[in-house]
Amino acid sequence: NQGTLILDATCTPADIHYPTDIRLLNEAREKLDEMIDVLHKIFGKTVKRPRTYRQKARRDYLSLSKQKKPGNEKIRLAIRKQLQYAGRNLKIVETLLGRWTKAGGDNPLSKRHQELLVTIKTVLAQQQTMYKTRSHRVDDRIVNLYQPHVRPIVRGKAGAPVEFGAKVAISLENGFSRIEKLSWNPFNESGTLIESAENYQKRCGHYPEAILADQIYRNRANLTYCKENKIRLSGPRLGRVPENAKLRNAETKIVRQDAGARNAVEGKFGEGKRKYSLDRIFARLKETAECVIAMQFLVMNLEHKLRVLIVQVWNVLCWNENEMIFQAS
Repeated sequence: NQGTLILDATCTPADIHYPTDIRLLNEAREKLDEMIDVLHKIFGKTVKRPRTYRQKARRDYLSLSKQKKPGNEKIRLAIRKQLQYAGRNLKIVETLLGRWTKAGGDNPLSKRHQELLVTIKTVLAQQQTMYKTRSHRVDDRIVNLYQPHVRPIVRGKAGAPVEFGAKVAISLENGFSRIEKLSWNPFNESGTLIESAENYQKRCGHYPEAILADQIYRNRANLTYCKENKIRLSGPRLGRVPENAKLRNAETKIVRQDAGARNAVEGKFGEGKRKYSLDRIFARLKETAECVIAMQFLVMNLEHKLRVLIVQVWNVLCWNENEMIFQAS
């Protein structure tokens, strides 16, 4: 086995508002009001415009959003009101659509409004479930109407315990980073170790001598896999501490060296987020955002390749200059 493979994962946040239930419901209600206006305009004066209480709903939303620290009961009351307003608007939209299609007309809503309507139905169902269960967790929770593929990713960081965007697991080899897995849903990055090692073996023809990773990668399956393929997985050994002082000190030294070498992948994340805009993805479509993330890693690898080339050229120039000075002397 030869070489070193470094593994880690991070989140690439999307460019969205910090999601709150009350704001999400207010946006859904406003978009449903837009759809009602479009449908009522088609019917004309033959149908009276349904009452939606949009001004009252707007006042109720602002009365809570302007408070710095509203209590839980005030938040629940405001959410219940917005659920009622949005639910009434959704019923009106479905009634008007059913009446129009029953008369033989095509769907008068634009493609954008049709996609929003599907998203809003899911959002209202999720918010209703969370309101009844007094919980903030639901499967495949939608946090943005315009980017329904974005999910909350729990990272546990001090500044941002929860981030909203795609989770990316990468491998770092000789300064070059590769995306091993990209998903909008949360996943355990330890499950990418075996696949990353197998991809390394396909590229190089042999397994790495060491895999440097976080403690989360040291599960039973990964430890067994590394032992079978004679790969050293970073971290302290399992079992009792060796009684031999020299062996114990040598293992401690290796663990510290591995921890220091693993900082390279953290530096790569910092480089991508500070210099290459991985800290905020402005693309709104799912496929476009994935393309943007992949392109950022591609550019980072090209920059690293360029730096390596410049160093090689500089070393050759310096060697020729020293040789000329030596011959002249």
